Amino acid sequence: MAVHLTPLHDRVIVKRIEEKETVKGGIIIPDTAKEKPQEGEVIAVGAGRREKGELIPLDVKPGDRVLFGKYSGNDIKVDDQEYLIIKEDEILAKLSGAAKAAGSKR
Repeated sequence: MAVHLTPLHDRVIVKRIEEKETVKGGIIIPDTAKEKPQEGEVIAVGAGRREKGELIPLDVKPGDRVLFGKYSGNDIKVDDQEYLIIKEDEILAKLSGAAKAAGSKR
């Protein structure tokens, strides 16, 4: 199901990437004990921010994987799917292709 949200200005809609439920020892971590992931995939981006009358486009685009702060943004729920709306300056880093592959081997 496609998301029909368009963030305004320099805001970004991110879908959190959930961690695996088990760890190396085979212990299952219950949902109540898990911290919210700080990694996500960019779903949609705004047009950009205005500085001195000029529109400056955002550095991220849909499909990018990003890292953000633990308490960044606002959680929303659309069509039973949870998303996070954050400002671009709250994004700490963009993960490259090599980092994506390394992160999935945990």
